[in-house]
Amino acid sequence: MRSDPFRSLVESIVFQQLSGSAAEAILSRFIALYGKFPSPGQILSTEDSRMKQVGLSSKKVEYIKGLCSRIVDRELDLGQLRNMGDEQVIGQLIELNGIGRWTAEMFLIFHLGRPDVLPLSDLGLRKAIQRVYSFPEPPPPAVMMGLAEPWRPFRSVATWYLWKSLSQFKGIG
Repeated sequence: MRSDPFRSLVESIVFQQLSGSAAEAILSRFIALYGKFPSPGQILSTEDSRMKQVGLSSKKVEYIKGLCSRIVDRELDLGQLRNMGDEQVIGQLIELNGIGRWTAEMFLIFHLGRPDVLPLSDLGLRKAIQRVYSFPEPPPPAVMMGLAEPWRPFRSVATWYLWKSLSQFKGIG
């Protein structure tokens, strides 16, 4: 788990819809632009074109700067998220452009270490459940919720194991 919620959210935005290796390369260039992980103020004072030169799309620059603006303007206090319930955190985060429910759930699991998050829209989780339970296709959310009920209050842990189970299926059928 990362201790800085701002960094976790920026990294989540960078990683959206990219392969891990591509996102890592962009993130490395982004950090190198500043010499260390930048503050919200540093990012806001950076020309969009410089951020795009490291590989960030126009939308991701917009999303990252939007997050920074909310923090600098004190409209969002990331330190308070730790004290909120899961749905409250999700509600706060999805108000930000570029942060959807899936990203907020990943933040709950990997940054806040919440033990009982079930990311129903996660394709990896859906595929793992499909394979483990021998479904002909990835199950819909209602089926996943029913299967996951006995895993409470540790659905995050079950999700990690299911994600890991996908590696055993590499190269099979």
